[in-house]
Amino acid sequence: MNVERMQRRDFLKAGAVVSSFMIVPRHVLGKGYTAPSDKVALGFIGCGRQSSGLRNRFLDTMETQIVAASDVYAVKLDSFLNVTNKWYAEKLGQNNYKSAVGITDFRELLSRKDIDAVVIASPDHWHAAMAVRAAQAGKDIYCEKPLSLTVKEGRAMVDATRKNNRVFQTGSMQRSSKEFTQAVQLVRSGAIGKIQKVYVNVGGPPKVWDLQQEAAPSGLNWDMWMGPNVTSRPYNNVLAPAMDATFWPKWRDYTEFGGGGMTDWGAHMFDIAQWGLGMDSSGPTELIYSEPGKGLVYKYANGVEVIHRPMEGKPHCHFVGSDGEVFVARGELRTTPEPLKDKVFQEGDYKVYVSTNHYKDFLNAIKTRKPPICDVETGHRTASVCNIGNITYQLQRSLKWDAEKEKFDDKEANKLLGREMRKEWKV
Repeated sequence: MNVERMQRRDFLKAGAVVSSFMIVPRHVLGKGYTAPSDKVALGFIGCGRQSSGLRNRFLDTMETQIVAASDVYAVKLDSFLNVTNKWYAEKLGQNNYKSAVGITDFRELLSRKDIDAVVIASPDHWHAAMAVRAAQAGKDIYCEKPLSLTVKEGRAMVDATRKNNRVFQTGSMQRSSKEFTQAVQLVRSGAIGKIQKVYVNVGGPPKVWDLQQEAAPSGLNWDMWMGPNVTSRPYNNVLAPAMDATFWPKWRDYTEFGGGGMTDWGAHMFDIAQWGLGMDSSGPTELIYSEPGKGLVYKYANGVEVIHRPMEGKPHCHFVGSDGEVFVARGELRTTPEPLKDKVFQEGDYKVYVSTNHYKDFLNAIKTRKPPICDVETGHRTASVCNIGNITYQLQRSLKWDAEKEKFDDKEANKLLGREMRKEWKV
């Protein structure tokens, strides 16, 4: 919370002593009611398909007030605001809510003193520029996965978060899902013995630019959408589709804006592998390249091999131990031996941080000032695993990786750890 809001709360608490007859008891307002002064004021940056889902999840907590939203595409910003304000009107009544406002430039949103935290749901090439500036503006941050487009940008996000004492939750929300918590707990507790291999089933690297230029729709600031990118690309509908599109935006498939399936789903499944191996602040030591379609092998210092397999079926993470196996995907947990999946752990037996709601976990971290379940360093390390995998695929050769220094043993590979950015947006 910002100082201004905290001082106001202290004042209100003090005033309650002499004017308690004016206070409406909380139970009168209904179970689960959160006083306005206790709500976290949010600003949303990016108002597309993913952002709409995040908005709904945060609204469902009843612990937030969405104050403002920003997007470079007017129709998406308007749609986001209309749904948001309609929700408040229906839930709280016309006289009990203040409408969220729209802002075209996110920097103006960051300058507002009535916002405690921001939710960043922009394309990946914008994450670092937005998050670093949010931290510098004193905002706590929820940022979608994958955390960053490059390893160096991810480290800049960590540094800015720490320097400015911010709370940061990465949107790898599987860490707050029961099947993944149980899977990792089984692995970390030794239930399947010594871990030997972990198979991660997600898509591959991004592809090179192959889209034709199309006319940009009215109300879209395409230059601002390109943002930090030095090399501009022409508008194409699949990158920033209309509101009624039935597909997810394809910017994630192209090197300029994302890391392909390797980072898009890897930010979920490599994240579970990292969590299970206790590598939230580290990573592999070597990457072994094989011909396309055969998979990529990450070697860790403890002898474990994490194997990226080309996408077959649903994305999943499969741990193989000396005494058993754990297979986990969304809504699915399988183990060998089979009864192991139902093993009950007492509260004191847990080897991992347990969260049952990724969004409430972030809000609680804001209030307690303690790290959430997927802190910025954790998100950075997972994104790094994905990004160095893409570099290995790009160079088509095996590489050694120093996770502490975040460098390869290869000059050409090290050049790919960052990218040139427009001067205005450097981090």
